[in-house]
Amino acid sequence: MGDSIKNYFEKTSTTNVKTVYPGDIKMTVDSYPNYENTSKKDSYVQLVKAKFEARSQRGIEKYNTTLEREDLNLQEWLNHLQEELMDATLYVERLKAEIGDKLRDR
Repeated sequence: MGDSIKNYFEKTSTTNVKTVYPGDIKMTVDSYPNYENTSKKDSYVQLVKAKFEARSQRGIEKYNTTLEREDLNLQEWLNHLQEELMDATLYVERLKAEIGDKLRDR
């Protein structure tokens, strides 16, 4: 798991220093294995964190902004959230249908 995060840092970093969130500690690709050994980490949490960071970078590249943007009002943010949840509901429905098909095929 540690290698996948190190690979993520290497792929997304234009310099050797990576700041994950504003005000966060700075980590270098070279020092990351040392960072990982300083305390016990949950590999699943680390994987999800890396996926969040990768998704954030894709969003920044695609929309040229972050969630810190200030051009949306509360209603617009709620609309975005609702659309995302509607998509998630559709994915769940599709997967339920697929599971139902597989159970019937047994």
